[in-house]
Amino acid sequence: MVKDLFERIQNNKGPLGKWASQAEGYYVFPKLEGDLGPRMKFHGKEILNWSINDYLGLANHPEVRKADADAAMQFGAAYPMGARMMSGHTNYHEQLEKELAEFVMKPAAYLLNFGYQGMVSIIDALVTKNDIIVYDVDSHACIIDGVRLHMGKRFTYKHNDLESMEKNLQRATKMAKETGGGILFITEGVFGMRGQQGKLKEIVEMKKKYNFRLLVDDAHGFGTLGKTGAGAGEEQGCQDGIDVYFSTFAKSMANIGAFVAADQDVIDYLKYNLRSQMFAKALPMIQTIGSLKRLELLRKSSEIKDKLWVNVNSLQNGLRERGFNIGDTNTCITPVYLEGSIPEAMVMVNDLRENYGIFLSIVVYPVIPKGIILLRMIPTASHTQKDIDETLAAFEAIREKLSNGTYKALAEANVENVS
Repeated sequence: MVKDLFERIQNNKGPLGKWASQAEGYYVFPKLEGDLGPRMKFHGKEILNWSINDYLGLANHPEVRKADADAAMQFGAAYPMGARMMSGHTNYHEQLEKELAEFVMKPAAYLLNFGYQGMVSIIDALVTKNDIIVYDVDSHACIIDGVRLHMGKRFTYKHNDLESMEKNLQRATKMAKETGGGILFITEGVFGMRGQQGKLKEIVEMKKKYNFRLLVDDAHGFGTLGKTGAGAGEEQGCQDGIDVYFSTFAKSMANIGAFVAADQDVIDYLKYNLRSQMFAKALPMIQTIGSLKRLELLRKSSEIKDKLWVNVNSLQNGLRERGFNIGDTNTCITPVYLEGSIPEAMVMVNDLRENYGIFLSIVVYPVIPKGIILLRMIPTASHTQKDIDETLAAFEAIREKLSNGTYKALAEANVENVS
């Protein structure tokens, strides 16, 4: 007898899904209301928001809002209709690609509808079954899913570990000689959970010894790192060594969409082989024209990035001075590591939101090891010193409640045990 396909789904909701009855609508799939920014509404109350990726505070910048509105008025939400190859190509798309390429110091660029599907498709297009992929074990899900499509060999190296990188490059080199293929090395400019930069400079140096091409996902570095904001490669002085540069608009650009930049021949190839773009509607004009305005502000308004880093340094230094473990982040992403169970984490976050008016992202197993609670904060240029001081005081209070067993007792009394 053939098993019902849905039997597994009904019996096993997954490591996160099993908490849905308690978590949905509050801990996951929460509804934030009001204008995007540091102060928003959650369940009818004002909260101090550390959980949106609007690094540069562009979401509500008056020039950005006007550009978005003007584009909507002129073109509506549907224009252009069709995929770029068929009927969805415009001068605005070409202009944005040209300006993005110049900004990240690459010869050419190509627009993508979404970052996630774009990265999946880029990996799929760049390799054949004879090629070998080497990638960081802590890579973002979009990289993992792109690698899953690969029909050839792939090797993971320990996170940001140079010795492990070289060991796996040696394995890949041996394998590529047997298959007659090449090697694609994938890392991130900034790792989104821990806030560490990828070791791009050291990886680029390895290209002198090993023959591989380097693909970098710089979603969190674009606009925040480097003298001009061109990202982690500029920050580390090795942008030229990145063969394929990728970033999304969903972070610093406060928009939808993404792009990939590389030499002209690589971009020409991707334009005709990226399935996620060839068979999908073009990026709408609202996002395209809106991104042109955002990019203009990135280029001309360095004080926005400067203000971001004033806030980042104030928050991170304040946490370190108070003895909090924020790991070795060297980017805007600010993780705070605490010890505790998932039920304790749920009680803690409830306390933060209801009694301290602070909203942030909570990360638990299976994303991070069991017994660890990660409170992940995203400072932006829109935050104030008052916001930071208020948050630091709240963190001292919740740490005391975690250490003295208050949260554990509340969890045991109020949070249903889900095995």
